[in-house]
Parts: sequence; structure tokens; C-alpha cells
Amino acid sequence: MNDEDLVRSALEVARLAPRTGDVPIGAVVYDPDGVELARACNAREALGDPTAHAEVLALRAAAAAFGDGWRLNGCTLAVTVEPCTMCAGALVLARVARVVFGAWEPRTGAVGSLWDVVRDRRLNHRPEVVGGVLADECATLMESFFTDM
Repeated sequence: MNDEDLVRSALEVARLAPRTGDVPIGAVVYDPDGVELARACNAREALGDPTAHAEVLALRAAAAAFGDGWRLNGCTLAVTVEPCTMCAGALVLARVARVVFGAWEPRTGAVGSLWDVVRDRRLNHRPEVVGGVLADECATLMESFFTDM
């Protein structure tokens, strides 16, 4: 799969998410061979959990499925919006090899916009980052959600 296919899968998750009042963000984790391990959408409102971001939920499920404990070595995380600081920290700690995302998030983004947590030279793991993939489509989904609120 190419990067656009990866983000399209994350968009599918975000679009099909239950209407719980959660921001429509989707995340999918793939193993090193490109096999899908897990997918999730935001569920903070649904679960009453401030950490229930799409990325964190997908990373948890992927770690359970991957079979290397908590490590996701060689895996790719695709997400519709640039990860925040919590999610960026989680993907670094999980040893994700690549993060591919759609829309940039200049107010909270932590993989290049506001902060660049994942490429901090002080960390022992720094994943590859590919941003802006299908950015307009991902941004439109977010804009529609906030317009309809």
C-alpha cells in the first residue's frame, strides 16, 4: 500500500465512527509487511477517557495483536490528523517506524507543526514522518464536524 492508501483507510475509520460527539479522527496501524493490525477512532466522549485518542486506542490494540509485547518495531501508524503531544509520545514509546498523516494541526500538532516531539534528537527512537497526505480531504472532514456542531 502507498501512503495515500494508508490515509484513506484512516479516513474510512473516521467517517464510519459512531456519532458520539467525538472529533472524527481515524487511525490504523500496519505491521512491517503492510498487514493491518488495528484501527480505531477517537472515543474520548464515548468512553469518558481523556486518553482515548484514535492513535492511542489503535496502538494499544496493535500491540496486543503484534505479539512483541508493547513494541511495534517496523510498524506504520496512519492517521487523519497530525498527532498531538500525547499521541506523538505514545508512538515514539511504542517504537513505531513510520507515522503517515493527513491534515496538519497548527494548534496542537506535535510531529512538525507546533512541536516536533518525534524528531527530538534527545530521544532514543525517532520514527519517519510523512505529513500532508490527502490533507485537503482530511481537513474537510474535520471542518465539517466543527461546522455541524
